[in-house]
Amino acid sequence: MPESWATSSSLEDLATFLRPKRRVVVTTHLKPDGDAVGSSMALVRALNAPGAWSQPNRAEAWYFGPTPPWLSEVVGETPHRVLGADGPPVVEGLDAVVVVDTGSWMQLEPVRGWLESHHDKAAVIDHHVQGDAGVAPRRHIDTSAAAACQPVAELCRLLLGASGLSGLPSNVAEASYLGLATDTGWFRHSNVSKAVMATAGELIEAGANPVHLYQVLEQNETPSRLHLLARALASLEVFDHGRIAVMRLTREDFRAAQASPGESGGFVDYGQAIRGVQVTALLTEASPGEYGGGPGPITKISLRSKVGVDVNAVAKAFGGGGHVQAAGARVGLAMDEAARAVVARVTAQLRDAERGHGA
Repeated sequence: MPESWATSSSLEDLATFLRPKRRVVVTTHLKPDGDAVGSSMALVRALNAPGAWSQPNRAEAWYFGPTPPWLSEVVGETPHRVLGADGPPVVEGLDAVVVVDTGSWMQLEPVRGWLESHHDKAAVIDHHVQGDAGVAPRRHIDTSAAAACQPVAELCRLLLGASGLSGLPSNVAEASYLGLATDTGWFRHSNVSKAVMATAGELIEAGANPVHLYQVLEQNETPSRLHLLARALASLEVFDHGRIAVMRLTREDFRAAQASPGESGGFVDYGQAIRGVQVTALLTEASPGEYGGGPGPITKISLRSKVGVDVNAVAKAFGGGGHVQAAGARVGLAMDEAARAVVARVTAQLRDAERGHGA
């Protein structure tokens, strides 16, 4: 019987597993976001920190797919690679692989074969409610965490022997704060809790600089991103009596705005500002073969919802997944067909939510 998507290793187990390793690769999902970059950077920096058991630069992070425009400024000198079409390089002496902020094969397609060949050395640290247990035999999945950076920060504390998160090195704390802030929408989303704010406070005490991070990520826009946002907002349509907002971005939109694929991050949240909207969707046209598929059309679906609507259930219907209120998928459909399918599925989900509330 296949293993279930559940925790199989404690953070203490993972710390014990990683301490003696001499060559570690930390990777994450396609099109890395703030939590993916933050959690991977925090762990790589902790593994490379000076210590009795550590060696300099024994760990590095791998990213693939479109990367955010702020990546180089956030990463700095931390060892990392952005993988190209050639895929993963040969790593001599590799003895551990850690996947953070995902456990889904769909989000790991460019490195799936490589990961499968190193399965016995792999671990996953995630907070999503859905994933593939076969990605790694060691899994720590905390679905109560607002960001993967929460369990990763605790793992870093264990690795470094700090008495609390406030004792982390400042560069580890800063990376951890990055993931926590971005996955909570800078502490605006419904996943914010007392524990999240307490963690944020400890990370600031350790040296994280919230103002600097906000400036780098949110006040450092390019004209191309704003032109792309204008095109997304111009495409906005509402359905189901104003409860569903859908935006679209075609490849022509990216070309016209002179924008890269990584510049559309966060656009799906804009529809949430509309009064009465409960679910927002951003549909993005991908290039044929962009995600390892065939020559046919591919549409990427990003979903967000307000409290009470499970968009993870919607994403699962299209072969994707994520969180209850933030999820996504990719479908082999042209944009118009994908839009109709998403609206129909979300409408049905809203009806189910209504029936459940009424019960």
